[in-house]
Amino acid sequence: MGAVIITGVVVVGVAIKEALDAYALEMGEPGVRPAPETRPVPETKPAPLEPLAKRRPKPKPEEPDFPPLGPPEFSERERRPECMPIPVPHMGGNDPHNECADKIPNNSFPGWDVFVNGKNFDALQLATRTLWDVKTDDFDKHSRRSQQFFIEVKLPEIRRERKLAAECGYDFAVGVRSEAHKTALNRADPTLKVFVMNWC
Repeated sequence: MGAVIITGVVVVGVAIKEALDAYALEMGEPGVRPAPETRPVPETKPAPLEPLAKRRPKPKPEEPDFPPLGPPEFSERERRPECMPIPVPHMGGNDPHNECADKIPNNSFPGWDVFVNGKNFDALQLATRTLWDVKTDDFDKHSRRSQQFFIEVKLPEIRRERKLAAECGYDFAVGVRSEAHKTALNRADPTLKVFVMNWC
């Protein structure tokens, strides 16, 4: 039995040796083999890359009549209990004021104020996460001196409301009934977002 195994191994070894010798003959000796044929690769110029600005033109921002719709974004601060918007009854009993607030485009809670971060806001556009303060005073009927006094009295509260909204990740807008009122507020604080409520 042992002789059969040894004989088998020898036969296989001889067969492998013969195959290797035959391969070496076909390829020739290492120093005699012909050099591989090479062909020059034609040179091509790379296509010029256009600047990114040319490929993707940026849209020009335009000032809308009211904040545009967009997907809501949520962060940890917006999940705090005081930042969750709670619809509450209108305050003050001023019907024309409440009607203006209710008609704000895309108002998520018409017929209600919205309680956020300890403050009642006149409206909320959930789609843009914008809280609103509505001013329905007859601003244009007053003298310039009275108008200036009115702005000075109201501005600290408007800024406080904007700060409360921002603490919870909301944008803030002020709605007014006239272009003169909007201009006076923007002159006093150019960072305010003020919109003329054409629907009032």
